[in-house]
Formats: sequence, C-alpha cells, structure tokens
Amino acid sequence: MKKLIKTNKTLIILAVTTAFLFLALFFSNYAGSPVGGAPRVVMVEISKGASFLRIVEILAQHGLVKNRPFFSVLAVIRKAARHVRAGEYELTTTMSPIQILDKLVRGEIKEYRVTIPEDFSAKEIASRLASFKLIKEKEFFALAADQEFLSFLDIKAPSIEGYLYPDTYLLHRSMGTREIMKIMVHRFWEKITPDLIKKAQEKGMNLTEFVTMASIIGKESGNKEEKSLISAVFHNRLKRGMKLQSDPTAVYHISRFSGMITRDDLRSNTPYNTYRIKGLPPGPIANPGIDSFYAALYPTPVNYLYFVSKNDGSHQFSPSLSTHNRAVLKYQIDKKK
Repeated sequence: MKKLIKTNKTLIILAVTTAFLFLALFFSNYAGSPVGGAPRVVMVEISKGASFLRIVEILAQHGLVKNRPFFSVLAVIRKAARHVRAGEYELTTTMSPIQILDKLVRGEIKEYRVTIPEDFSAKEIASRLASFKLIKEKEFFALAADQEFLSFLDIKAPSIEGYLYPDTYLLHRSMGTREIMKIMVHRFWEKITPDLIKKAQEKGMNLTEFVTMASIIGKESGNKEEKSLISAVFHNRLKRGMKLQSDPTAVYHISRFSGMITRDDLRSNTPYNTYRIKGLPPGPIANPGIDSFYAALYPTPVNYLYFVSKNDGSHQFSPSLSTHNRAVLKYQIDKKK
C-alpha cells in the first residue's frame, strides 16, 4: 500500500513537472516568436498615464497581443509593466512579444524628420507641423502671441514670428505644441549669437529690427548671392528716409493671398505694408535663415536704391528711378507682352 502511494506521488510529481516544462517551453516559444498574421506595420499611440491593462488592450486591438495572460506575465518577468513610455510607436506583426515590450520600455518613439524651409511664416510653419499631426494649430497660434510664453523664451516681441528657426528637426508626437516651439526657438538662439546681436546694435538695429530686416531680405530673394545687394537697397533707402516698398510686406497680413501681388495689395492698409509706412514694419514677416541675417549685417557697399525681378530667380539692381523704370520695362512689361 505504501509502495503504491509512493508510486502515485512520483507519477503526480512527474506529471506536474512535465506539464510545467511543456508550459515553460510553450511560454518561451510564445515570448520569442512573431505575434503572427500577415506582415504589416502598425502605428500605436500610448497616451500619458495609461495603465498597463489599457496598454495591453490597445496592443490587442491592433493585433499585437494574441495571449493577454502570457503577455502580462512576460511584462512582469521583464519588469516592464511600469516602465512603458507614452508616445507613438511603429510596431510590426513580425516582432515578438519580447521585442515589442523592449521597444516600449526603451521609449523608441516614432520620430518625424520635418524640414522647415527658410522664410516660412509662422502660419506656414504651423500648417506643416500640423500636417504631421505634431501640433495643435489653435494652441500654436495662442502660444505665438502669449507674452508669458514669449518671455520664458527670452523673446521681447509681440509675436514669435521670426524666432522659429528654419531647419530640419527630428520630432515626435508626444512632444506637444509647446515643446516643439521651444525647440525651434532654442535653435534660433544657438544661431543668432550675442556677437551677431551686438553687430546689429552697432549698425543701429535692435534685435526686433535685426530680425525684421533679415525676414524682408529673405522673402525678397532665395538667391544667397543677391541677399547682400537687397540688404544694401533697404539700408540705403532707410538712410535716405525713403519707403522700403517691399512687396512681401504688403501681403503679410492678407489672409487670402492668391500668390500674385496686385496693385490693390500694394495699397492695402496694414501696419506692415512698407508702401504705406516709412521705415521697417513693426515686426518680422517670416522666419529667416542665417544667410539673411548675415546679409542684414553686411550689405554690399553699393548705391543701389531699386531692384526688379528678372523672372529667373535673380534681380536687376538700379541706383536711380530712371534706370529702374527701364529695367521694369525690359523684365516685366515687355515680358508680359
């Protein structure tokens, strides 16, 4: 009888051990094997403050968790349950549960490479960032004129226009609107050094005037070689008390600009229209690049007062109205005919 009982105990232990080994083998195979299904890329958004149960639910909804108990146990074993970072993740059905958990814990959030071209306005920048779903435009425009936020960024101006430095950025959706704007302004302060600001002051421009001048130069021409010549025209006009008469300033505040500047645009009654006001407008009209800033500081020593587009990306410069009128006739009026 005792021998029979001992045999039964041995069989039970053997059965339990065998079952455990099979379970361990099955679990190990589950943890290291692809989640299955047709190979596809899945974008998953983990919101801030989401519980681990909610995270498992989100992953399951996207077909990335087929066995929730096993996945939860695996997370406990790897101490991952409390260390998942919020954000947007690019996952695939060819990944194993271990790979998915490791990526979530490492916080390998999907990044977007976003290029902000030189001389984009704040409105254009907001539109581009919003197209990647990186910002909320309403929040962007509210912050762009929020004096407390601008003061925090060390911007002593009524708007953030001109201080969002054009560059290529690696951004992710968990950053939020405020953080992305801070990153772009931080890049501005990296590029526009105290030495450049001091040089601007030596030329009689405070920081706002410096950024404004650079923004007008940038909007007038994307031709790097011409920028110092355009700068010379504007500096010469300012010295003579002449209006700048810059076309881009006339359409800066026009909400529905068609892309073609008309005579009515040039007569528009806005504080930025340099066909109506003397001197520089009250603030920047775009966000210039470093070439425009240097051009604002180092105008070419010439006596030009006018320029007109040659319709090939370059301009014809003139020292007098009569020569300018002849250039307009050659490059604009005759061209239209």
